[in-house]
Amino acid sequence: MINSRPAVRFVIMLGVVSLFADMTYEAARSITGPYLAILGASATVVGFVAGLGELIGYGLRVISGLLSDRTHRYWTITIIGYAVNLLAVPAMALAGRWETAAILIIAERFGKAIRTPARDAMLSHAAHQMGRGWAFGLHEAMDQVGAMIGPIIVAAVLAWRGSYQYGFAVLAIPAVLALIVLAVARFTYPQPQDLEPSGVGRTTNLRSTYWLYLAGVACIALGFADFPLAAFHMKATAVVPDTWIPLIYAGAMGVDALSALVIGRLYDRQGLRSIMLIVAVSAWSAPLVFLSGRVSLVLGMILWGVGMGALESTIRAVVADLVHRDRRATAYGVFNAGFGIAWFCGSALMGILYDHSLLSLAIFSVAAQIASLPLLRMVNKRLGGHAVKA
Repeated sequence: MINSRPAVRFVIMLGVVSLFADMTYEAARSITGPYLAILGASATVVGFVAGLGELIGYGLRVISGLLSDRTHRYWTITIIGYAVNLLAVPAMALAGRWETAAILIIAERFGKAIRTPARDAMLSHAAHQMGRGWAFGLHEAMDQVGAMIGPIIVAAVLAWRGSYQYGFAVLAIPAVLALIVLAVARFTYPQPQDLEPSGVGRTTNLRSTYWLYLAGVACIALGFADFPLAAFHMKATAVVPDTWIPLIYAGAMGVDALSALVIGRLYDRQGLRSIMLIVAVSAWSAPLVFLSGRVSLVLGMILWGVGMGALESTIRAVVADLVHRDRRATAYGVFNAGFGIAWFCGSALMGILYDHSLLSLAIFSVAAQIASLPLLRMVNKRLGGHAVKA
């Protein structure tokens, strides 16, 4: 019998790193929309900056993934990425112009681009023993616990001091804690690839099913409204008080965490059908957030959190099942680049649509996400309609 305890411990340790990391940068993301608005940015600027940050944060993962697989320095690349990713956040407390804040927002995403393919490749080795969906779902759940706590801390700071600068400054604490736990993980598991047999994976090439899957996920990313734009809408319309905005985001992250665990288990048992069901439901978040009142907005953010639970966990698990372990960092890099390009295009377009027509924004968001379902159904048929077995 295979001893899965080392794999479970490794996933949990990376989950703790992600918990503190998300406590840092997701707390920042919960207030970047209003912060940019205060500094004088328009909705178009907010949408463009958010989209450009995601484009860089995903697009550069191609280079990072290739470099990780070629050098096998997964830990080094991961640590460098986390350092850039996390330290840019408290630096935003010093930003006095929206241009400076925008640069730091992009720098934070740049750091995430560096570390994510290598980190996910290491995580996938442990996930082989636990079940792909469950391992990535557990990691995402811990990730989102931090994403839920961080905005609550920021909301408390805003209620106490009424200062966005203080909110960013206190985030230096979880940033440092994340880097400490990451260093411990590095020395405890210097060779995480030993957790997975060397022959695991379907192919060392990125074949047609992988590209078809990427096209389906890109449609979801194209229509998935980024939170800074939703936060900008809450601020601009005063549909909720400012102090509610990070709390609403925290609640959505809580939904994200719970849904990641459930969807992960469903994927291990039902395959891509579980993802298709989630997309069909969560695609309707934009009309509820942008076209209705306070109650509908909260309901829309719940659906948004369910969609994020799939995007940040199970969707990554599928990639690990489709690609041989020796090409996995590259596969994640390419996959995330395609995802990021779609996210950038969708975010920028929805920022423009927001300034002209909220109805057009909502229609575009729903239509783009629903367009993914036929593509995912084709992938599901190629895989036999069941969870992929490594």
